[in-house]
Amino acid sequence: MMASARRTWPSVIAGIVATLIYFGVAELIARGLDVASAPALLIGQALIPLMPSALIKSAIAVFGTHDKLALVITIVAGGAVLGAIIGWIGARRRGLALVLLIGFGLLPAVVGFSSGAGLVATLPSLGGIAVGAAAFLVLIRLADTPESEAEEHDRTPARPGRRAFFGLAAGLSVVGIAAVAAGQSAATLARSAAGKVTKLVLPRPATSAPEIPAGAELDVPGLTPLVTESSDFYRIDTALFPPSIDAGTWELRVHGMVENEFTITMAELLDLPLQEHYVTLACVSNEVGGDLVGNAKWLGYPIRDLLARAKPHAGADMVLSGSDDGFTASTPLEVLTDDRAALLAVAMNGHALPRDHGYPARLVVPGLYGYVSATKWVTDIEVTKFAEKEAYWTTRGWSTHGPVLVASRIDVPRPGATVKPKSGDRVVTAGMAWAQHTGIEKVQVRIDNGDWQEAELSEELTSDTWRQWRCEHTGLSADTHTVSVRAIDLDGNVQTSERRPAIPGAATGLHERQFTVE
Repeated sequence: MMASARRTWPSVIAGIVATLIYFGVAELIARGLDVASAPALLIGQALIPLMPSALIKSAIAVFGTHDKLALVITIVAGGAVLGAIIGWIGARRRGLALVLLIGFGLLPAVVGFSSGAGLVATLPSLGGIAVGAAAFLVLIRLADTPESEAEEHDRTPARPGRRAFFGLAAGLSVVGIAAVAAGQSAATLARSAAGKVTKLVLPRPATSAPEIPAGAELDVPGLTPLVTESSDFYRIDTALFPPSIDAGTWELRVHGMVENEFTITMAELLDLPLQEHYVTLACVSNEVGGDLVGNAKWLGYPIRDLLARAKPHAGADMVLSGSDDGFTASTPLEVLTDDRAALLAVAMNGHALPRDHGYPARLVVPGLYGYVSATKWVTDIEVTKFAEKEAYWTTRGWSTHGPVLVASRIDVPRPGATVKPKSGDRVVTAGMAWAQHTGIEKVQVRIDNGDWQEAELSEELTSDTWRQWRCEHTGLSADTHTVSVRAIDLDGNVQTSERRPAIPGAATGLHERQFTVE
């Protein structure tokens, strides 16, 4: 039994190491070939559509914009567990373990090839299998190497072969994990660079965005800027690895219940009179007080003009937009044909769209959560009916209509901060409020369970953008206090104090934060 245990644990460890090496080597090969076919990415992309909506929302709530990295780490960790099981089998049936390692390693290659990526998509998995399987065999043989007959009978604790085994296993594990991390980092840098070095030449807008009024930004240290840097803008979507699309061959098809179906190329789109607008976007999974919301200056062509060219049939009430990665969103037709700044956007904050944010073209629709409007890498617009078609999230039970709920949050002071009153006993709180395409009427703040106090609002940029607020409080005791905030939009809707979803997936409630007065 003791001899069996000496064989089992090294084999289990060898299985784990082989799996880590497999993921690491495959990740580096994928980065070297510049293909989105690293096994962790292929497995993750296959799993995302199968995940329950509640699990996805929970992951976004916990990890925010790092949800995809968390998924990759989970997949690699799960692979290590699977490797341990295969290693345990290998302690008894080494040939079967090797077959299982190769078989499970081939699954991502099959997924990539079947998705139409071609033979090149199989190379990272094949390279990972070769090195991982070799590492498994080397480690097993090293663990089995006796130093003396006494060691075979376990009469001496000195086992240099085992020490070498554990040293090599530890080293290879570090190499595997480091390779995965390096590959993910390289992918992030490549995506960022793709948005910066794109050769897409943007025209001057026919209609420029309004100048930012002097009073649109309040002078409060720690307050979120009015315009979000593209690099800081939140990213929530279903693509584990953003599509790589050539703007020169990109096309958008407009079809369905229309009189005039047509296809528009990027060259044709850039020749149209493009408009600039500031628009705040928000994710339906944004928790109360969360940061899955941002404001940017977008350049694009009004979607209502595209639809006017297509001439929708009477009875049509929905536009189903489709992404290059297979995602779809169902948007009310009336929202895309009214006076709001709904755009087929090609630029963000004065530059071509970053790859993470939809390059070369995406939809931007004020007043709706992204899951029903903000389709990135858009290639298809179909005019249809809600009764006839469903989109990616509505097939999973989400609401077909996703109007943004009035919301506000506290930025200053930071959670748990200790505040020194200014100008005597004055304490300043500040934050952001939004109710896109309706507009914010006022923001109210209270300390502990006191009366609501109206806050100072910044000048409104447009009704489609968020506004900053600040409030001064005096007479606060040297103690821990709770500040609460609520916003009221121009339609009279009040940010509710009940933490309940007004639509499935949307979090509502007052944002509260504790701080200590010194």
